[in-house]
Amino acid sequence: MARPNPQLTEAVNSDSFLDIVASVVSIMIIMVVMEGMRIKNTPVTTAIHSDPAVVELKNELAGEQSVRADVLKADSEVRQLKQWAAARGVERDLLLATVATMEKQVDEHRRKLDREKRQGFDLARAILEARFQLDQLVKQREQAEVSESAPVVLESYSTPISRVVEKNEVHFILWGGKIAYIPKDLLEKEFVADAKNKIYKLREDSPPLTETIGPFAGFKIRYSLEMHIRSGRPEIMYLWELKPATNLMGETAETALAEGSAFRSAVSKLRRGMHTITIHVYGDSFEAFRKIRKELYHQGFAVAARPLAPEMSIGFSPTGSKSTAQ
Repeated sequence: MARPNPQLTEAVNSDSFLDIVASVVSIMIIMVVMEGMRIKNTPVTTAIHSDPAVVELKNELAGEQSVRADVLKADSEVRQLKQWAAARGVERDLLLATVATMEKQVDEHRRKLDREKRQGFDLARAILEARFQLDQLVKQREQAEVSESAPVVLESYSTPISRVVEKNEVHFILWGGKIAYIPKDLLEKEFVADAKNKIYKLREDSPPLTETIGPFAGFKIRYSLEMHIRSGRPEIMYLWELKPATNLMGETAETALAEGSAFRSAVSKLRRGMHTITIHVYGDSFEAFRKIRKELYHQGFAVAARPLAPEMSIGFSPTGSKSTAQ
């Protein structure tokens, strides 16, 4: 039997084997470290199952966050509105102070105008009376110049001297050639009754109170009330005026002087020497006034004339002028 040939092999070096093992281990360690770094830097994503409760919770959370955002936004807007309201409040206070000052100035100016109006009313009446007397004198002179050869007729009246009327004054209005009785006492009662119901509106710094009432007995009443403080006490100033409600009232001079007329009926209730007849006459009725005055003189009555411009009313006031009768 053949004998095997012995093979000679080089013995394995242990150091080389250890180097190989160390290299492999090092490589593995490096791979583990790199994988660990990769896993560390990778965001963690957790798979959440689509459970209905979880979905509902997420929806409620989103709604809460939305409501929170709306509340914060509303709170910011409220703060801005408060700041804006405060600024507007300051502006409003300034405007109110300015308005109050301007209203006070307007009221003072209005009171001044009312006083000037009353004074102008009395002055205009005095001018009209003077013009009326001048017109009478001019017509008398013209008649004297035309009728040189005619006999001079002097009409004598019972009271040639003028006197101021203090009481027992009866009023008539003559306009459009028609004369009508003015029931002054009745109209004054209506004015006083209405004024008493509205006088509570007056204040020291308030503008004059003006009202129009009627008609009563064919006349409309327009009055003005104003409060003044004198010696620490309130004092009410007033002016009331009359205007016919229609131009159909009254009688012509011819009808008034005829028997059975309303004018003669009113005059028949008066007493000669006690009552004074004041006629408020407009510029279109001077001729009718002369006829009626002549008849009243013959009956023994004192007559006062109060001429009026077309736009003027018949006014009564404690500060007004008194009638002058002849």
